[in-house]
Amino acid sequence: MIASLRGTCIDIAGSDVVVEVGGVGYAVTVTPAHALTMRHGAEVFLRTAMIVREDEHLLFGFESTDALQVFDLLRSVSGVGPKSAMGVLAHMAPAQVANAVANDDDAAFRKVSGIGPKTAKLIIVALAGKLAAFEQAPAVAATGTAAHPAAVDVVAALVGLGWREDAAQRAVDDTVANEPGVAAMGTQALLRAALGALRPAGAGR
Repeated sequence: MIASLRGTCIDIAGSDVVVEVGGVGYAVTVTPAHALTMRHGAEVFLRTAMIVREDEHLLFGFESTDALQVFDLLRSVSGVGPKSAMGVLAHMAPAQVANAVANDDDAAFRKVSGIGPKTAKLIIVALAGKLAAFEQAPAVAATGTAAHPAAVDVVAALVGLGWREDAAQRAVDDTVANEPGVAAMGTQALLRAALGALRPAGAGR
């Protein structure tokens, strides 16, 4: 079982990356937002889940232990495979998944490709009480706006893309404060919105 990888990123294609460790390249599937934080030739560290099937061995990579644990819990639900579980994490941070389950918000899961109404409701039922450790109450930021559970990850992603940390933080804060429907955004959507706030001015690089 491969539980983690530390090596050099030698290829990035969408949400598929190749990490070279000791001369061996490992193909790993990550979320699109996570892939955006990586750079060709840079060192990366991934917590991984290895899925072994008769005809293939699959590796899924995560930037945090929380994401890996939520991925494993999602896969424990009947009808949710690794690709669907990864799809959930592409749309929602671990805290958002936990809060959706706690609030019986199956609509949050229906937005994920491959998850229908029945499976969405089953996720709520099957994971009830199992995600309490990942729940996050809305925190009030200094600006008076509610902090987004994916904000820290998005700031890190923007810094990884070459933006200054102060500019990245301002863009995320502005997006959380002003973007319609921000509460329903996952990491990837929030990252896109913050990038939109940064790119017109090109400031902060």
